[in-house]
Amino acid sequence: MIDPIASLLGEWAVQLNIYTVILRIVTSLLLSAILGYERSTKRHAAGLRTFMVVSLATTASMLLDLYLLNGRESGMYLLSAASVVSVSIITVNSILYSSRNQIKGLTTSVALWASAVLGLCIGAGFYTVTLASYFALLCSLSIFPRMERYFKNRSNHFEVHLELKNIAYLQNFVTTIRELGMKIDDIECNSAYQHSGLSVYSIAISISSQELKKYKTHSQIIEALRSLDYIYHIEEMN
Repeated sequence: MIDPIASLLGEWAVQLNIYTVILRIVTSLLLSAILGYERSTKRHAAGLRTFMVVSLATTASMLLDLYLLNGRESGMYLLSAASVVSVSIITVNSILYSSRNQIKGLTTSVALWASAVLGLCIGAGFYTVTLASYFALLCSLSIFPRMERYFKNRSNHFEVHLELKNIAYLQNFVTTIRELGMKIDDIECNSAYQHSGLSVYSIAISISSQELKKYKTHSQIIEALRSLDYIYHIEEMN
């Protein structure tokens, strides 16, 4: 099966030669640079250079595997497999938990792994698969988050990071939540703020009132709760 884009470029694009090597490496660097730039503009640790290096490494691994297997009827893509496994280990280790019990870096880690897979596709000469997957990944990172925030802000369940001025006010908060037509599913005390003088919690809340479900978003509910005197700080957790 010949890749449609490769067939448009000519027979040379299907073969493994100096020109295809340059084309695939340049394409790998260009596409990964755009993905890395998108992540860096949102202040994520893995930015432009990280994405470029990962994609370049997997592209080079695939090219080297193809070179070693050239002329053989069978073989294994050992370097390509090893590069993806290595990137998987790196991305898993880059996922962190913040002091507010929030997972940090999950999307960027998965995007980094996806960039590595795209690097393999480029190295193998699957230009059409690469471009289609690349645009789908770019949309997932830059466009779909807006839709996700919209629907998430109107769901019946959300979690908040709550800082009370004193532990004695926890009962007041629970009572207020119930009066507003909501219920608390879970309360977890955050030990990271143990010596701060504040009483800090991660609280899972469900909206049970039909009126709230129709007209109130999470941001509006949190803004109303923020006006309570005994609350030092409150925000929704991602």
